[in-house]
Amino acid sequence: MTDPYLNRRKVLGGFAAGAGAAWFADGLAPSTAAAATAGGPVAGRSGHYVPNRAPLAAVPFQKLPPGAVRPRGWLAQQLVLQVNGLCGRYDDVSEYLVYEENGWVDPAKWAWEELPYWLRGLGDLGYVTGDERILGNAERWITGIMATQARDGWFGPEGLRTSLEGGPDFWPGMPLLGALRSWHEYTGDEAVLPFLTRYFAFQDRQPAEVFNRSWGAFRWGDNIDSAYWLYNRTGETWLLDLVRTMHAGSADYTSGIPNWHNVNLAQGFREPLQFGLLSGEPLHREATYRNYRTIMDTYGRFAGGGFAGDENSRPGFGDPRQGFETCGIVEFMHSFEMLTRFTADIAWADRCEELAFNLLPAAFDPEQKACHYITPANVVQLDDGHKHGQFQNGFPMLAYKPGIRQYRCCPHNYGMGWPYYAQEMWLATSDGGLAASLYGASDVRARVGSGEGAEVEIRQDTEYPFGDQVKLTVTAPRPTRFPLYLRIPGWADDATVRVGGKPLPIRCEPGGWVKVDRAWSSGEHLSLHLPMRVSVRRWKDNHDSVSVDRGPLTYSLQIAERYERFGGTEAWPELAVYPESSWNYALVDPRADRFDVVTRSVPAGSNPFTSEGAPIQLRARAKQLAEWEADAEDVVGLLQASPAASQAAVETVDLIPMGAARLRITSFPTTLPRSGGHRWGLRPIASASHVWDGDSYEALSDDRVPASSADTSIPRFTWWDRRGSIEWVQLDLREPRAVSEASAYWFDDTGFGQCRVPASWRVLWLDGSTWRPVTGADAYPTDLDRFNTVRFDRVRAQVFRVEVQLRPDVSGGILELRFK
Repeated sequence: MTDPYLNRRKVLGGFAAGAGAAWFADGLAPSTAAAATAGGPVAGRSGHYVPNRAPLAAVPFQKLPPGAVRPRGWLAQQLVLQVNGLCGRYDDVSEYLVYEENGWVDPAKWAWEELPYWLRGLGDLGYVTGDERILGNAERWITGIMATQARDGWFGPEGLRTSLEGGPDFWPGMPLLGALRSWHEYTGDEAVLPFLTRYFAFQDRQPAEVFNRSWGAFRWGDNIDSAYWLYNRTGETWLLDLVRTMHAGSADYTSGIPNWHNVNLAQGFREPLQFGLLSGEPLHREATYRNYRTIMDTYGRFAGGGFAGDENSRPGFGDPRQGFETCGIVEFMHSFEMLTRFTADIAWADRCEELAFNLLPAAFDPEQKACHYITPANVVQLDDGHKHGQFQNGFPMLAYKPGIRQYRCCPHNYGMGWPYYAQEMWLATSDGGLAASLYGASDVRARVGSGEGAEVEIRQDTEYPFGDQVKLTVTAPRPTRFPLYLRIPGWADDATVRVGGKPLPIRCEPGGWVKVDRAWSSGEHLSLHLPMRVSVRRWKDNHDSVSVDRGPLTYSLQIAERYERFGGTEAWPELAVYPESSWNYALVDPRADRFDVVTRSVPAGSNPFTSEGAPIQLRARAKQLAEWEADAEDVVGLLQASPAASQAAVETVDLIPMGAARLRITSFPTTLPRSGGHRWGLRPIASASHVWDGDSYEALSDDRVPASSADTSIPRFTWWDRRGSIEWVQLDLREPRAVSEASAYWFDDTGFGQCRVPASWRVLWLDGSTWRPVTGADAYPTDLDRFNTVRFDRVRAQVFRVEVQLRPDVSGGILELRFK
């Protein structure tokens, strides 16, 4: 499959040159015309910040220290909400963040990943906002954590030393290494370097088998990045041997996908390329690119930048109603930011923006007082009910809650999303320049130029991603020559650059960099125009559904939202969101020129990531699709083939940015202006005496034909963990039908599970309020690996039931059930 995301972004290739250029090349060189007037940053070991030391491959960008970039506009607003919201005050809420009871500051107590996740985001939130309360709180925790280091280099909970088969669990410390690095970069605290040196020396003394256990085995890329960071500052070559040990112990992302847990993927897919900075082997870089394509081709077949991973990506669960975990959103963004710095490949920055603008804001309520566990592309009700089999975990995952018990990881971890984005907006280059990598209103202060250079400030004024103009104003102590690099997103055709009001005669290639190298005087302006046009992406492998983009924003149907507090407190509410308008629309003959762009008048200071505050709308033609319904648990129904037949009248509907819509339809079916198209069937409504939390009612009638009775690649229904009992499952066919045959494809996982074909079964039908067995039935077969069909006297009814007697001491299930 060709990734529709890549179809939209026309140029993928990195433009890194010099040392490591062949290793970084993507096989897509910039055009000759573009190369004469535009070009990307050169990979090198110079610059005013901290480049890679040899033998690590030189990379194009150097990260500026935290605090060098100060956001303004909508991003500053989101950060203020975060300061006063869940991240900034989560120690008022979370029992895992009680200082006196936390194992990271009192090693005799227990603790795991919650504090490391939270502190990583909290510290950087303080550095980008300058908020004194946040800074003081971060310092308190970091000082307390560093005081726990033992003589052998271990730090934090003593219980973690031996918690994995008698050896240490290194995973929970990995996010803390990032927090300590940021603290050092912000404050210059030199105690961090020997602290990390002693800790890595502890790791280096461990036997090889320790590095292939539990979560850490899938996330060594985080630890490798911290080891590189320390090596670049100390030059201790044994750290590179430790990196080789980490890579050898890592789950094997070089050969393929070792695990389908969404957060493991969001962090781990980049590990080969990270190791490749040391190995120099093209196969490691290629593996990361291949991993990304595999993930997105298989489970990322809808807009928003994420993929179906709730909690694991699962065969048969790729519809846009599946969710992407909030941890996965911010970890994927972090990976994209790192890969942008390592490769200068514009596509990674484009992908970061797509997640940041379209999924991240919708992952929490508009006040950032609560988040939910997963964020789907299509979702029409956010309630606290369990959705059997639609989402994998056995707890409600959609409502907005402060978390703790059920959500646990996500509300602790989400906090790094916006602060890391803010820091990565501007990057230093090895030739003494600056690069505008991610756009948004901001001020940056950095040292540029040759030799000692000079410290300059650049003010970025823009409404991006809602507006298409970016204005940069330079403030410098004296005229200073340095290159300024501008990212041209892959979607941005016909971009133009002006300096001092005069157009530069350069071709701004979509997916490339523009380099403006000149002596800059204080007060000089550069303006970048990124024309935003409506485009339509067609998702062939999701029933030819479509999504609508304008610039970096994807647009969703505007659904009237009603918030209802069902728990929590007034300060920290638990919120459900219900639809107050119709949502089951198909777009009529959607082409890019069929949408009207509407600029809305919203009050100053409105949150643009809300239904009321979104400054841009699209108007579209649509028809209601009566057969598209929510299922019995209020989950939006599965997509069916487009174009869909609809007899409804054509209406005008409003679309708003996806990140502003807490309820949304983002992957739309299409329909025709008049008659014709595929007739959608009304899905049967299933119920049962019992269903296991991880299974699906809809598996009973999803038209997927199993490969065998042990097929685990498709959704299934089971009565697990009921054993030896009489159980039932029933289908409401939605209208009375004459039925004389029932077929059941039994689930049987002999050899690896406890489900077997039933001892016996029978078919009943609902007569008013009375269940009656069918008459004239022949044998009820219980064979493996085929449909088991029973024929009986024809009966006209709407609701049919299959009743089974499970075998002693085992359970059972059904992969597909048919009545005809």
